[in-house]
Amino acid sequence: MASEMNRRDFIRQSATIVGAGLLAPTASAAGASSVMGPVPLGRTGAKIARLGLGTGSQNGEVQRSLGQEGFNRLVRHAFDRGVTYIDTADNYRTHQMVREAIRGLPREQLFIQTKMPWEREEFRSRPLEVLDRYRRELGVEYIDSLLIHCTTNRSWPDDLRPMMDAFSEAKQKGIIRLKGVSCHGLHPLQRATDVDWVDVHLVRVNPQGRHVDNVGNDWDVPGDVDTVMREVRAMHEKGRGIIGMKLVGNGSFTNPGDREKALRFAMTCGCVDSVVIGFGSTGELDEAYTRIERVLASA
Repeated sequence: MASEMNRRDFIRQSATIVGAGLLAPTASAAGASSVMGPVPLGRTGAKIARLGLGTGSQNGEVQRSLGQEGFNRLVRHAFDRGVTYIDTADNYRTHQMVREAIRGLPREQLFIQTKMPWEREEFRSRPLEVLDRYRRELGVEYIDSLLIHCTTNRSWPDDLRPMMDAFSEAKQKGIIRLKGVSCHGLHPLQRATDVDWVDVHLVRVNPQGRHVDNVGNDWDVPGDVDTVMREVRAMHEKGRGIIGMKLVGNGSFTNPGDREKALRFAMTCGCVDSVVIGFGSTGELDEAYTRIERVLASA
């Protein structure tokens, strides 16, 4: 959230929803399919829950502040509601927390996505070694989706070809199942549409344009929603898996109406398979779950 006060407001509003009796009863991961899926992730052959639990709020600080026990409770609560997609990244410093939280859960029911930054030489020159570290930290034999994290230049497919080749090798070996990219800025996003190497796109999506890609990559300026969605539709038409992020405007949507509008947009646009939100409490997760349930019921 944008501030601690905003987060407290968010939690209080979530508690109000619980008190009003709007939340669906807790379900097992297998029994929540009517709401959470799993649903096809484009034409990749993989399936994913409609809603994912993000671990990168304030670059992971929000989730790390829960402590391992609190984070375990959040992940188990999510799993019981069918939220079996967990999104993490090296930059968030939450790999080990995820490992402990998923201990004992059926691996085949989980979809774990992580991301590899490209700025340091270590990642560009030895990505397979870094990937082995990721698997040790996460305690898994394979990663469902591995993304190049935060590309900022139009030339990223040329600049990062060694990383891309390493990801392809890892996919052939079964170490990862899918590969893709998250882009920060309109120009790298537009270039990504034409890169057939991509299986999965993690894209900024909300109709208000808050933290949505623009030419200057300036988050104080509303993003170019129409242009971004034109690219997302083109990606989707190519069979790519599309996961929406920034559904609550990077935590700035403290008005419940804004959160409702953003989730409704993502769930009904026809080109977003799943969305991920960074949750700091079970109340926040339950609110998003209920909103998605309500949108799908009225669609």
